[in-house]
Amino acid sequence: MTDTNYSDPNVTPPLAQAIPLGFQHVLAMFASNVTPSIIVGGAAGMAFGSPDLVYLVQMAMLFAGIATLFQTVGMGPIGSRLPIMQGTSFAFVGVLAGIAATMGMSVALTACIIGGVIHFCLGAVIQHLRWLFPPLITGLVILSIGLYLIPVAIKYAAGGAATFQMEAESFGSLKHWSVALTVIVVSLVLKFFTKGGLSNAAILIGLLAGYALAFVLGMVNFGAVGNAGWITPIKPLPYGFEFNLGAVIAVTLVSIVSAIETVGDASATAKAGAGRDATDAEIAGATYADGLGTAVAGIFGGLPNTSFSQNVGIVGMTGIMSRHVVTIGGLVLILCGLVPKVGALIASMPLPVLGGGVIVMFGMVAAAGLNVLAEEKMTRRTMIIIAVSLTFGLGLNLVPTAVQYLPDTLRVLATSAVAPVALLSILLNLVLPEEV
Repeated sequence: MTDTNYSDPNVTPPLAQAIPLGFQHVLAMFASNVTPSIIVGGAAGMAFGSPDLVYLVQMAMLFAGIATLFQTVGMGPIGSRLPIMQGTSFAFVGVLAGIAATMGMSVALTACIIGGVIHFCLGAVIQHLRWLFPPLITGLVILSIGLYLIPVAIKYAAGGAATFQMEAESFGSLKHWSVALTVIVVSLVLKFFTKGGLSNAAILIGLLAGYALAFVLGMVNFGAVGNAGWITPIKPLPYGFEFNLGAVIAVTLVSIVSAIETVGDASATAKAGAGRDATDAEIAGATYADGLGTAVAGIFGGLPNTSFSQNVGIVGMTGIMSRHVVTIGGLVLILCGLVPKVGALIASMPLPVLGGGVIVMFGMVAAAGLNVLAEEKMTRRTMIIIAVSLTFGLGLNLVPTAVQYLPDTLRVLATSAVAPVALLSILLNLVLPEEV
């Protein structure tokens, strides 16, 4: 390793390191990227493995890659030009599944297109609202994202996050945990006891080691690779264009939450990779890229895109801030979206393998939030804001029936973990007097 400053987003590591690191970013978010499409498609009545559902999954990969290029390469004011990976957002799943089930995919995707345009417009003003997001607020948002994701990591490591996977007899088995722990141990050993390329690609090599063990244990099935085609034709408005005001309002409200998450992710990336705050231009560019990626994806049948928090963990763990590494990841996703066999090969990775990797990475997101919060003096006022915001945000997410009588849109927002943490912390920070 040379003395090159890899905390500079414009610096590119040697390709022998950059390409594996790009794949590492893809592997970290791959399952989370396609899962929302499977859930929403299922709610719309698409059978698992049907051409419509396969198309929805392929669009999730294709437009996650395109949106990532919007973010890392940029066009004018669009894009943060930070190593931020874009992917299909889980934040929209509840709202879109309800819309798709009751009004159809045409209404759901039309709302995504319009919501994406509104989200894009937020980029013009969000930098003027940064005073609402001091380190106390951004730290809490980042921390809540990490804490929200940690249970997902444990479920993946134990066998999967879907209900049928958690109810399976094999859930939490020694076989699943042996694979997940192999990923963790190999990643940590390489990260802290080696140098250079081995250290920087620690998570990827850990995933490959877990994959190899899973193959030996009979957990890998390549059947889907053989059945997958070689190319995916894309078409605009595959389900038509059908406007519904309620659906647009619901998606737009979630878009505001997504924009807040993106502020947190951009802040976390800059802090974790370069030890600095994100600039106004980076915050605005990240928001523009979010909105544009969502609108364009909706036109061709993809779901809303947002910055992926788990990839912030990779930046923090590797210490490599290069946006060009994430650009490589975006190109890999585009390839996966256009060539189903490539996506099927990556998708053959058993969830316990991925679980081992994301246990470390999701934890790093939470740690990045704590790092931001460390800038704040822990007065009684500060601790009250943290306590109330986290208790409501994470508590309602863990016990969603506590607000079961709220209107659907408000219930989704109240149980999203990140939204109530952000909104409550902003409100309390504005109204509680400073201590004397």
